[in-house]
Amino acid sequence: MLAADRLARVGVFSPEFPDAEALHQGLARWNRRRLAVQTPDADWSMTLNNDVRMMRLEGAFIEAFRAEIAPLVAAVPSDPEGFIAWFEDLKQSGPGQYDPLFAWLETEASLEQIKWFLTQEAAGEAGFDDLVAMTQVKLPARPKLELARNYWDEMGRGKEAGMHGPMLDRTVEGLGLTPSIEGTLWQSLALANTMTAFATTRRYVYQSIGALGVVELTAPTRVACVDEGLKRLGVAPEQRKYFALHAQLDIEHSRAWNAEALIPLVEADPACARHLAEGAMMRLICGEQCFEAYRAHLWAHAHPVVYAAE
Repeated sequence: MLAADRLARVGVFSPEFPDAEALHQGLARWNRRRLAVQTPDADWSMTLNNDVRMMRLEGAFIEAFRAEIAPLVAAVPSDPEGFIAWFEDLKQSGPGQYDPLFAWLETEASLEQIKWFLTQEAAGEAGFDDLVAMTQVKLPARPKLELARNYWDEMGRGKEAGMHGPMLDRTVEGLGLTPSIEGTLWQSLALANTMTAFATTRRYVYQSIGALGVVELTAPTRVACVDEGLKRLGVAPEQRKYFALHAQLDIEHSRAWNAEALIPLVEADPACARHLAEGAMMRLICGEQCFEAYRAHLWAHAHPVVYAAE
């Protein structure tokens, strides 16, 4: 099975949501609405009924996804040293690592091709700062402090100009990108929906910590390629700042996350290692299917035989 299609039949489907594209567009719209700033509403009860319906769909997708990857985490070590060794090896051996898409973005892609890629990524961005904030609720002190430090960095250490979310927004605006749910591949929406489900659902706290940690572990190489590709094409430093920053900062974040969040959690409860591993593996698989779907789109003309069936 192609990586891009791995999750195509994962979840519960219905006439309303007959396939993966419809399901993840529906979940994405629901997430956008439910996480928006709101005020009291006379229809709150009807909204709650819809939320319960969507939460069941979200839960069914996540549980089916967990079952899909169960063999991949069955032998994960439950001692801190063994678990961290397994986790850090994901940078080399995990799904989607060193995908050829990124070397191509760095050295060959046109500006329009990189802009298409960034539009997909922006539309599928769940907001790392908000995911960290929601995940840290009621954590033990040491992991909570590490997530707080990470969040403070995401917040530009109290300076609006340094906030990471708006920094990415400036890239989107500067390049004239117009991300939308309807214009985004379902694989990218599935990634954002998975990360949002983890962070907003307390039974998936460990999965969220594992998923966020593996982003810090694996992102620097990819964002450095994107930064170099944008630089090659003459994009202004201000519009590249988000990628240049994360190419370095995430290396430090990863070391701290592993030492101050993952290790203390596994020391306190060895059984949580499997849940942390699930989150990491699920996040990497979501990324892997995105990268292959992006290549199928971007390389279609250059490789017509390979991608004709897709």
